[in-house]
Amino acid sequence: MDRRGFLVAAAAAPFALRGAAGALAAGGPSGLALVTADLEARVVAVELATGRIHARIPTRPDPRSIERVGAVAVVAHTDAAAVSLVDGSSLAVRRVIDAFEEPRYTAGSADGRYAYVTDSGRIELVTLDVLRGEAVGRLRLSLWPRHLSIAPDNRTLWVGLGTASPRFAVVDVSTPERPVHRGTIVPPFPMHDVGFAPGGRRAWVTSGATRKIAVYDVRSGGVLHILPADKPPQHVTFLARRAFVTSGGSGTVRVYDEPSATELGRSEIPVGSFNVQFASGVVLTPSLETGMLTVLDRAGRVRMHVRVASSSHDACLA
Repeated sequence: MDRRGFLVAAAAAPFALRGAAGALAAGGPSGLALVTADLEARVVAVELATGRIHARIPTRPDPRSIERVGAVAVVAHTDAAAVSLVDGSSLAVRRVIDAFEEPRYTAGSADGRYAYVTDSGRIELVTLDVLRGEAVGRLRLSLWPRHLSIAPDNRTLWVGLGTASPRFAVVDVSTPERPVHRGTIVPPFPMHDVGFAPGGRRAWVTSGATRKIAVYDVRSGGVLHILPADKPPQHVTFLARRAFVTSGGSGTVRVYDEPSATELGRSEIPVGSFNVQFASGVVLTPSLETGMLTVLDRAGRVRMHVRVASSSHDACLA
């Protein structure tokens, strides 16, 4: 789905900061969330324990996706055709890499050395060495690569090939500098996002066109479950043996017991909250329409809302 379709005037009633002083402090998360401010050319650092704005980091224009890889956060500037590496300690841009046309999303290697970035303009998967700050490998794909996930074995990527893609690619990254396309999987509906569950036995695939999600057996490539969902596109992350599936169109997050794929509950979140990541024992989802970061606990309960910008695409742990 084109981002511009989501950017409407933030006319919704303002959300108040909930529990800023203590709702999460007792036994709650620590550290900082880094949240992209798409229209303001910066990344905002938010204290997870209090909800306070800790810092605003100037960047190239159009920071959209952000993913922690080792000691840095990888920021994709889709319209600016660049990727920034933000240092997690100094909270400053360490390096800007101009080796892209339309960088989209990132998955990181377990050792924190490599970032795999989809480039929908060049129709490529690009390997970045984040320590050297340069592109070290490329793989030509098909269609329009976007969301991707790396398996816990650190050897396999599943890469979505569009917003509502008829197939996704299986890529071998055993040698990060030389990624290899090993095969293609055709999902039961046009897919959008993909995430490997902890342990690597199952992968969850969301839709870009229907109110469905699928759970795959990774070894066989077969579908284990097809589950009902809210408005597409949905996105998925995992925490504490649970799967969290957001629908920015519906303004909801559904929570599942991941091993059994049993739905446990549902919470309301700001409309436009599409992308979702786990961080420091909580789940983060920012809103494109309101610029609000929502923080949920392991049960999927909303613990706080923090307004960080007029529009926010993604968030990760610093």
